[in-house]
Amino acid sequence: MASASTFVYVTFIRTTPQKLWQALTTPEFSRQYWFGVSTVSSWETGAPWALKFDDGRVPDSGIVTESDPPRRLALTWRHELVAEEGYTRCVFDLEPDGDSVKLTITHTSELEHSKVIQHISKGWPRIISNLKSLLETGTVLFAERIQTCS
Repeated sequence: MASASTFVYVTFIRTTPQKLWQALTTPEFSRQYWFGVSTVSSWETGAPWALKFDDGRVPDSGIVTESDPPRRLALTWRHELVAEEGYTRCVFDLEPDGDSVKLTITHTSELEHSKVIQHISKGWPRIISNLKSLLETGTVLFAERIQTCS
């Protein structure tokens, strides 16, 4: 059996856990920092979730496996351009830290050399930097779209 591939991203955002949760789970807000893509779900455990472009395309989707607002959100995650790799797992942990929130994203594939993990390791830093900047200053850092997996 192959070893898993894991990408971990940690940042501190000057906000509250409630505002960060809302930013992660509200389509109108996510569209602002996720390069025009909206996060769509009821965010209840067992519910489907998807990233959707305005034209209806769905590059990523899965199931909410754990939802504990505003502390933890866990998802199965399938990227459609490398769907043959199956589902990965993505966990968002939100921890209050003074006037900030420590956000830890852990994205894992059971595959040792996962193409999904290789690509998200480039995407997550830009997406979360945009999220942090938007929450703290009202503007994003990066306006251009991220290259998709191919």
